[in-house]
Amino acid sequence: MAAVRRRRTARTVAGATVAMLVTCALAAVTALLLPGGGAPGRNGGPVTAAARPAAVAAPAADCTDPEASLRPSTADGPAVRRIKERGRLIAGVDQNSYRWGYRDPATGKLDGFDITLVRAIAKALLGDPDKVTFLTIPTNQRIAALKSGKVDIVARTMSISCDRIKEVAFSTAYFQAGQQLLAPKGSAVTGIDDGSLAGRRVCAAAGSTAEAELAKRAASAKVTTVPNQLDCLVRLQLGQVDAILTDNALGAGQAAQDPSVVLVGKPFTTEYYGVAMNRGAEDLVRRVNAVLDDYRAGGASSPWMQAYRQWLARADLGITAPPEPKYRD
Repeated sequence: MAAVRRRRTARTVAGATVAMLVTCALAAVTALLLPGGGAPGRNGGPVTAAARPAAVAAPAADCTDPEASLRPSTADGPAVRRIKERGRLIAGVDQNSYRWGYRDPATGKLDGFDITLVRAIAKALLGDPDKVTFLTIPTNQRIAALKSGKVDIVARTMSISCDRIKEVAFSTAYFQAGQQLLAPKGSAVTGIDDGSLAGRRVCAAAGSTAEAELAKRAASAKVTTVPNQLDCLVRLQLGQVDAILTDNALGAGQAAQDPSVVLVGKPFTTEYYGVAMNRGAEDLVRRVNAVLDDYRAGGASSPWMQAYRQWLARADLGITAPPEPKYRD
C-alpha cells in the first residue's frame, strides 16, 4: 500500500519528469548528434585516431593520491593547438543532472555548474565561452568518449579514482562530494551500513562509483543500473526501486526536482570531481589546471564561488570553498 500511495503522490511529478526526459532526448538527437558518429575535427569531420596523442605511461600501481595532477601551464602543446585550429572545444557533458548539467526546458539550452566551468575553459582557450560543442554522454560512456576522440574533455560530475586514472587523465579537483542514499520521505531506508538496504531495490547509474560501492557495501540489495542518474529518479517516483545511491551533490539536485524524496543517512565516501581528458594530452591537462587556478582565485568573489552560489548553494552541502589543488610534478 505504501508503494501505491507513493506512486499516486508522485504521479504528477513523474509525468512531468518523463515528459522532460523525452523532450531532452529528442533535443539531444536533433542538436548534438554529429555526422559519422564522431565529434568535429579540424575541418568539421571526426577526430581521427591519427590526430590523437599517444598514450603515456600508466600511473604507479600503488595509487595513493589520485587527485594529484600535472602542474598548470599556459604553453600550447599539440592537444591545445588542435583545439585552437578547430576553433571549438568539444566537451562531453550531462543534460539530465539538475544544477550540474541539464537542459533548461524554458530555453532549451544546457546550463549548470559543470556547463559554466566548460564555458570558462572555452573562453581561456579560444577567447569566447560560446566556442564549445557540447556532446551529451551517458555515465558509462565518459571514458569511451575520451578514448575514441569524440571529445576533448569530459566535465560531468566525474569522480577521480585510482581505477580511472589508469585510463584517462584528470585535472585537479574542482568539487568535493560523497556517496549518499536518496529515498522517499518516511522510507525505512536510513543508511548504507545499517542493514536497511537488505532485500531493497536500489538504483545507480551504470559505470558510476555508486554502482561499485553497492557491490562492496550492500551485497544483499537488489541493484538496478541505468544509463543516467535521472533515470533512477523516474524509477523511484514510479515505485520501481526503493532508493537511489548517488553523489550527495547530484542527489540534492534530484531532491530539488522532487520534494517527496530526501537524502538519508550521511555521506560515506569522499570523492573529488575532475575534468577528464585523454591520457596523452598532457599540455591540455596543464592548461585546464591553469584555468582552474584562475577559476578558484579571488575568495568569495572568485568565478568558482559565483557559480556555486548560482547553482549549488541552495542544496546546503556544507561547502564553503573549492578543494585545494594537488600536484604530482
